[in-house]
Amino acid sequence: MPQQKRLVVKVGSSLLANPDHLTPRFGFMQRLLQDIARLRGDGYDVILCSSGAVALGLNLVGARPETAGLSDKQAAAACGMPLLLNAYKQVAHEYGFDIAQILLTLGDFEDHRRFLNTKNTVHRLLQSGIMPIVNENDTITTEEIRVGDNDRLAAKIAQMVQAQEFIILTSVDGLYDRNPSEEGAQLVTELVDVTQYLAATTGISALGSGGMLTKLQAANMAQNAGCTTYIANGEADMPLSSVLRGERVCTKCIAQAEPKSVWATWITDRLQMAGSLTVASDTADRLQDGTGVRRQDVVSLTGDFTRGDVLHIYDDQGRERARGLCDFTSEETRVLVVNPDLPAEQLLGYQTHSQLIRPDNLIVLEDRHLPWDAPAMAD
Repeated sequence: MPQQKRLVVKVGSSLLANPDHLTPRFGFMQRLLQDIARLRGDGYDVILCSSGAVALGLNLVGARPETAGLSDKQAAAACGMPLLLNAYKQVAHEYGFDIAQILLTLGDFEDHRRFLNTKNTVHRLLQSGIMPIVNENDTITTEEIRVGDNDRLAAKIAQMVQAQEFIILTSVDGLYDRNPSEEGAQLVTELVDVTQYLAATTGISALGSGGMLTKLQAANMAQNAGCTTYIANGEADMPLSSVLRGERVCTKCIAQAEPKSVWATWITDRLQMAGSLTVASDTADRLQDGTGVRRQDVVSLTGDFTRGDVLHIYDDQGRERARGLCDFTSEETRVLVVNPDLPAEQLLGYQTHSQLIRPDNLIVLEDRHLPWDAPAMAD
C-alpha cells in the first residue's frame, strides 16, 4: 500500500489580514481552502500552520502592529483566534471538510514526551479526515518560552508527521540572491545549501514575526527530515497545487537524499538553546567515535537546563560540533564537572552513572545543519 502523501502548509499574517483594517482576507482564504480541498481529493493529508490571530485581534484591544507590546499581542491573540478559526471553519464547510485547532508552545516541541503527544493528536485527526490548523499559543507565551515564528514551528510539524512536501506561502515570489529592492536581484529557483543565502535574508513584514531568514531556517529543518520545501507567493488562484505542479515561479529547497531519523532530527533541529557545553577540540574530534560526553571532557557550560534537555556541544574554538540529550540538570552537571575525581553517587546523593551525554543520545553535526553561535558568556 503506498504511503499517504503528506503536505504541511504555512501561511503568514500578511496574506490572512488586511494590513490597513486588520480584518480577514476572505478572498485569499477561499482560494487557499478550495485548493486544499482539491489536494485532499487527490490523496493528500494537509496540515495548515496559520499565523494571523494577533493581527486580527489588534483592533479589539485598540492596538496597532507598529506599537503593540507583549501584553497587547497576548490579548490580541486571545481575541483574534476565534475570529480566525471561525473564518476557516465557515470556508472549510463550503468545501466539505472539517478543521481542528492545535495550539502549541515551545515546550511541546522541546520536551520529547509532549512532542510525541502532539504527534499522536495530529495523526488521529488526519485518520478522521480532519485538517489540523496549528499555531503557537501566543496568548500565554512570553519572549523566553516562545517559538517566535510560525516558519520554524511549521517545519517542526513537517518533521513530526514525516511530510514529503512543505509549502511556505508569503507575499513575495521566493528567495532572492540579495535584497529584492536592489537592482539586479535574481530569484533563486532551486537550492540545496541554504547557508550561501543567509546574508540576503534581512527584514520582516509589518504584520509578521519572521522574515526570509526564518524561512530558510525552516527549509533547512525540513530538508534534514527528507522534506522538500517551497517558498512561494500566496497570491495565486491555486496557491498550493500550482506550486506542486511546477506551474509558477518559487524557490524550491531540495530535501536531503538520506534524511535523518525522527529521533535524530528532534535532537539536532532545535527551536531554542537550553544550554551548552564546551569541550577541548581533541575531545570534540572523538565524538563521532561514539564516546558520548564525560564530565572530565567539559571545559565550561552555560544555561539553566533540566534533565532531558538537549545541549549544544562546542569545541574550545567556539565551533558547534554536536547536540545531545543531557542526563542531569544544570546544577548537577556543574557539581559533577568541578569535582571530576569524586564518585557521582557521593556528589549527587543517588546511584547513577557519571556520563553527561550517552552515545545513543548524541548526534554529531554535519554540514547539512545550520550551526548556532556559541553563547557569549561561559560559566
